[in-house]
Amino acid sequence: GVEWRAMQEAAQLVHAFLNELGLPSFLKTSGGKGLHVVVPLKPALDWDAVKDFSQAIVRHLSSTLPERFAFKSGPRNRVGKIFIDYLRNGQGATTVSAWSARARPGLGISVPLDWDELMSVKSGDQWHVRNAHTRLDRGNAPWDGYARSARGLAAAMKQLGLKPGAPDR
Repeated sequence: GVEWRAMQEAAQLVHAFLNELGLPSFLKTSGGKGLHVVVPLKPALDWDAVKDFSQAIVRHLSSTLPERFAFKSGPRNRVGKIFIDYLRNGQGATTVSAWSARARPGLGISVPLDWDELMSVKSGDQWHVRNAHTRLDRGNAPWDGYARSARGLAAAMKQLGLKPGAPDR
């Protein structure tokens, strides 16, 4: 496994990189072992183009910081490294939504976070079915402005040397 502090730092790096690409991002706990960084997108590209863009982010981070990030999934490829799961961006892939309990021991809940809260969070399953009530006063406030923040990917793709894919039909 990877230490929690490394997960927090990885999220900060992803956030900074996305900012450099002109993409706002939002953060939530996974309700499990990690964190989810979410970018609101305008519905302009097809699934494959978005997945390719996500893969390019992972490729860049894993080539720039190979001691921190793994490009390939699978336990053998990521020992002591973080695999940013770009595969969650493919059509038909799933991820836990905010405020959902995970079907795993402890019943962790995915919770929206402000970026400035990141370093005070203790784990991806800090909130669970027995203590989620302590977080409800914050509600979805950390994600205020989510829909208004939606961006297209064309400019960011160009910065990464990608050509925008076909429009979603």
